[in-house]
Amino acid sequence: MAQNVMALPSIAPGADIDAYLNTISQFPILEPEHEKQLAEKFREDGDLNAARELVMCHLRFVVHLARSYKGYGLPQADLIQEGNVGLMKAVKRFDPDVGVRLISFAVHWIKAEMHEYILRNWRIVKVATTKAQRKLFFNLRSAKSSSSWLNQKETQAIAQDLGVSTDEVTRMEGRLSANDAAFDGYGTDEDTATAPVHFLASSMPDPADLVAEQDSAQDMSLRLTASLSQLDERSRDILQQRWLSDDKATLHELAAEYGVSAERIRQLEQNAIKKLKRLMST
Repeated sequence: MAQNVMALPSIAPGADIDAYLNTISQFPILEPEHEKQLAEKFREDGDLNAARELVMCHLRFVVHLARSYKGYGLPQADLIQEGNVGLMKAVKRFDPDVGVRLISFAVHWIKAEMHEYILRNWRIVKVATTKAQRKLFFNLRSAKSSSSWLNQKETQAIAQDLGVSTDEVTRMEGRLSANDAAFDGYGTDEDTATAPVHFLASSMPDPADLVAEQDSAQDMSLRLTASLSQLDERSRDILQQRWLSDDKATLHELAAEYGVSAERIRQLEQNAIKKLKRLMST
C-alpha cells in the first residue's frame, strides 16, 4: 500500500471534484491494526511514507465532511483542501496508544480548519469572533426548521439548547440573513444610491476649511509685515536675508557685510526674532 501512496504524491481537489473522488477512492479504508502500525512508525521513526498513507486513506472522509457545509456557498474544492490541512495536523498529533481510531481524533482538526475558512470567507465582515458566536454560527443553520425567521418560542428553544441568550440568537440570525453590499452599488438605482461609497467622507478638502486657511494665512502675512516694519533697519535686513529670501545668507556673509563677528550677527538675529514674536502676539 505504501507503494501506491507514493505513486500519487500531489493529488489535490480542483475544478473536477469527480476526478478527485475517483482518485482518492483507490485508497482502501485501513484496518485498525494496520492503522496503528503506521501511526507508530511515524511517531517513533519519523516515517513520512507511513504518515502519507494515513493521510491518503482518510481523504474520502474529509470530502464527506466538506459536503455538510455546502449551504455556505463556498467552493467545495477549497473546503476540501482546508479539511485536508486539518487531517494532516491530526496525523501529526495522533497517539495510537490512546485506543481511538484516527478518524475519531481527526474530526476536530478537520472541522476546525473548515470552520476557520468559512468564517474568513463567508462575509466581508466577520460574523463570529468569540467562541460562543462561532458555536452559534455553525449550529443555528441546522437548528432552524425552515428558511423563515424564528418565532419567539423557537428563539428561546435554540438559545437554551446552545447555552446563549435569546438576543445573541436574534443578532446571529440577522447576520446569517444579511448580504454583503457592493461598495459602489450595482443593479437598480436604489442599490446605487444607497451604496457604502456615498456615505464615506470625501477625500477633497472642505471649502470652509480652505477659506479659513486662506484668511489665516492672509492675516499672518499682514501681521508679519506690520511687525517687521517696527524693527530697526539692521535687524529687519538680517531677518530678511537669513529667513525671508530665496537665497539665504550665512552668518559669516552678514558678518563681513556689517563688519562684525558671526557671533554678533547670531545675537542680533535671536534678539530680532524674539522682538518679532512679541510684536506679532499683541
